[in-house]
Amino acid sequence: MKRKTYIGELFALLLGLVWIAPFYLMIVNAFKSKKEIFTDVLGLPQEVQTSNFVEAFIDLDFVRSLTNSIIVSVVSIAIIVFFSSMAGYALARNKSKLSSIILLIFVGAMLIPFQSVMIPLVSLFGKVDMLNQAGLIFMYLGFGSSLSIFLYHGSMTGISKSLDEAAIIDGANKFQTFRHIIFPLLKPISMTVGILNVIWIWNDYLLPSLVLNENNATIPLKMFYFFGQYTKQWHLALAGLTIAIIPVIIGYFIAQKQILAGVSEGAVK
Repeated sequence: MKRKTYIGELFALLLGLVWIAPFYLMIVNAFKSKKEIFTDVLGLPQEVQTSNFVEAFIDLDFVRSLTNSIIVSVVSIAIIVFFSSMAGYALARNKSKLSSIILLIFVGAMLIPFQSVMIPLVSLFGKVDMLNQAGLIFMYLGFGSSLSIFLYHGSMTGISKSLDEAAIIDGANKFQTFRHIIFPLLKPISMTVGILNVIWIWNDYLLPSLVLNENNATIPLKMFYFFGQYTKQWHLALAGLTIAIIPVIIGYFIAQKQILAGVSEGAVK
């Protein structure tokens, strides 16, 4: 029994080392010069280059690009959660054939790759002058709603319809019933939807590159600054990546209790 335990612990340790290896390479090489990165990738820096972080911070225009990323991510997640939860609620409570067809359309939309609609979408939004942050958020609502509605619809099947009937008897309308009774019960799935979408939106490069200009560029777009046609500034790029993950880590620790509570509550249900 102990032998199996040791083997499991060893496997977990090896898996942890594999998982942490990219972070080690990123942080260690962020303190090296460009020449030293190519001569010794795995070793510790012989001379610590803190100037990499200062230069990367300036080149990224970090404060502005971070603000743009936060605005796009937070507003997109809020809108996706708000509209997808209402759509999932409406489709789950309405048992007509039309509701089943609409749900099937949303599920089918998840199979459509973005690349197939990329050019006509950008062309259409360009004609209505919506190639900006508002247009990008609207696109994220469209692309993120299918999976979100599907998840909310599945979660709604576990909530008794008698709650709706009791709220209506007490004088609440449909929206009040959803807002005060149903939506609080959807907190675990809302947390799941938020996590899934924020990972995608925060790290997305392709869609913002087609929509946003230089002033509205997010962090992934700014990171491309270090990779030119003839040269790649790996020392600055890795320093920029190290700086870029700091807000994510801080955000996780701030929302850690809510994330763990939401996930554990969903597991219990």
